[in-house]
Amino acid sequence: MQTTTSISPPTDRILAGVVLMLGFCVTAPMLDVAAKLASDTIPVGQITTARFVVQCALMAPFVWAMGLSLRVAREHWLALLCRAALLLISTFCFIAAIRVMPLADALAIVFVAPFIVLLVGKFYLGEDVGPRRVGAAVVGFAGVLFVIQPSFAAFGAVALFPLGTAVGFASYILVTRGLSRRMHPVTLQFHTGLIASLLCLPGMLLAEGTGSDLLDPVWPEGFVWVLLLAVGFFATLSHMMMTYALSFAPSATLAPLQYLELPVAALLGYLVFRDFPNALALTGIAIIIGAGLYMIHRERVTARQLVTERAAPPF
Repeated sequence: MQTTTSISPPTDRILAGVVLMLGFCVTAPMLDVAAKLASDTIPVGQITTARFVVQCALMAPFVWAMGLSLRVAREHWLALLCRAALLLISTFCFIAAIRVMPLADALAIVFVAPFIVLLVGKFYLGEDVGPRRVGAAVVGFAGVLFVIQPSFAAFGAVALFPLGTAVGFASYILVTRGLSRRMHPVTLQFHTGLIASLLCLPGMLLAEGTGSDLLDPVWPEGFVWVLLLAVGFFATLSHMMMTYALSFAPSATLAPLQYLELPVAALLGYLVFRDFPNALALTGIAIIIGAGLYMIHRERVTARQLVTERAAPPF
């Protein structure tokens, strides 16, 4: 337990945020590796269910130890339900994709999510987004096409599953924006895991005996139990590291670091599965990273301009 009353300097908090975000970039691909290994014998729906059941079980002791209330205001339940459902859909689509696709290819397509958030913010929520950031988003979508083209030729329509993850995760981010200001992150993670588990379990029961490769559950054997636990463990750990990183350091500082997840995924994909993106996919990945970093740069420039304008004396 922390007993000191001294306050850490802001630079220390920023450094802690950077370290936690780097931890996220390492642990999140490990979740993908465990899910891909488990998918050899376990249906995607069952892996998805395990991810949320384990998350709920892991977060429960922290809720109790921290003395957090599980009460949720009535007006927040719909947003919580939407958040859990969106994350469930995103997870299912991504695991279905990496079952056959290289990790880096699928993850690169998912990285279109920030561009979707930006465009939704501009055209639907009326946020002030300049033409340069819109242009960066369009270029990012073009990069996704470079990644999808060889994947679609090799794997068929399954190459489109990461797009489902991107759309679902972008919507998840938009819903989380509001909830994160009203709920503790640990409680939020617990309720998300609980609601998603309750949504998954009836589907598994209904799918039993159907013979569906994606949904019909099977009884895990041996090391597969460890893989299913690892999926939930690394999912919970990575999301909590990101949540606390954002509470320690500005998102503008941390956002560029998230792109380190791509080379980590490519390295793990090669070491574990001997998968590596081809030249066209690598070109697309480079375009996506470049467009994303430029968009982050423009957001910083815009933020500085707003600060300068507000600080300027009136005439």
